[in-house]
Amino acid sequence: MQHIGIAGLGKISGIYLSNLTGMFAKRVKLTAVADLISERLEKTAETYGVKAFNSADELVKCSDVDIVLNLTQPQNHYEVAMSAVKAGKHIYNEKPLCAKREEAEELLKTAASKNLRVGGAPDTFLGPGIQTCRKIIDDGWIGRPVAASAYMLCHGHEHWHPDPEFYYKAGGGPMFDMGPYYLTALVNLLGPVARISGSARKGQAERLITSEPLNGKIIKVDVPTHVTGVLDFACGATGVIVTSFDVWSSSMPFIEIYGTEGTLQVPDPNYFRGEVRLRRFREENWSVIPLILREPDHPKDKDDWHRLNNLRGIGITDMAEAIEKDRLHRASAEMTNHVLDIMYGIHDASAAGKYYEPKTRCERPQPLI
Repeated sequence: MQHIGIAGLGKISGIYLSNLTGMFAKRVKLTAVADLISERLEKTAETYGVKAFNSADELVKCSDVDIVLNLTQPQNHYEVAMSAVKAGKHIYNEKPLCAKREEAEELLKTAASKNLRVGGAPDTFLGPGIQTCRKIIDDGWIGRPVAASAYMLCHGHEHWHPDPEFYYKAGGGPMFDMGPYYLTALVNLLGPVARISGSARKGQAERLITSEPLNGKIIKVDVPTHVTGVLDFACGATGVIVTSFDVWSSSMPFIEIYGTEGTLQVPDPNYFRGEVRLRRFREENWSVIPLILREPDHPKDKDDWHRLNNLRGIGITDMAEAIEKDRLHRASAEMTNHVLDIMYGIHDASAAGKYYEPKTRCERPQPLI
């Protein structure tokens, strides 16, 4: 059983802590946590009965840690991950893999030289929602996929997040924040992207925080907040993705896949479940497709259904088991790096006014069902 140490105990850590010590506790073991804020570090270590370290540098040296789960802010992903790899630890980063493409390439190169695994979020594509969609496509229910569309439209995070400023700085913006969920889902369903065009704009120069505890603070916006990309997939399908922090309301679908024999509506890729809808070419109405769950995930009661709504941690758990069984893990470095390349490629295409061809490739991960 692989032992996991968590670096960074911010907002996202709560669900990881709960799931790794709950539904995944028979498959992995949480042994250590690290954070710069002493109060929450001590509280977390006491709650879960694990070792506490005041920095990620100390955590990666712990002999009782095999995999470092890196939950630090995006600009710190590379430094923490490289520190872990140099210490001989496998690494799993929250999204994005790194803040820069050059950092990601160096991380993967260094890890490979040491025969260490690199994985990365999001792992929502491993939930029953998108896995059901994957099976529908693979089994030919919509024929050959020819096109796709994806929309993540909202008005930013300054209205609810306790510390939203980093969303509007380098490494942030709607594409780098939410794009990984949508692009990972699309790559899982359709495969890698071969060519990109894009348009990226900044909707506002400044943002007003209305959430606590920073209510009233003005944020200077340094990144595009409405980003549109056109994707040419290697399989021959084309797609469009729009991510925005400038939209108050919308009725656009999360993701749709258009095939020669029908249309598939994919649930919100920010979550693990959701409604899957299918309409084939001879059908007059949409059909809701029951989600396919593999044992032992079949729910026994309402509480089980609720827990299955958020399987955060399934990606690092799958990676831990892949290490034990010497197989490929699904939330792979190659896929997360390809998604990072796509996101930058959309911005690069917009800035240059011409196509961008990704320098990375990946295979579609093996389905769970």
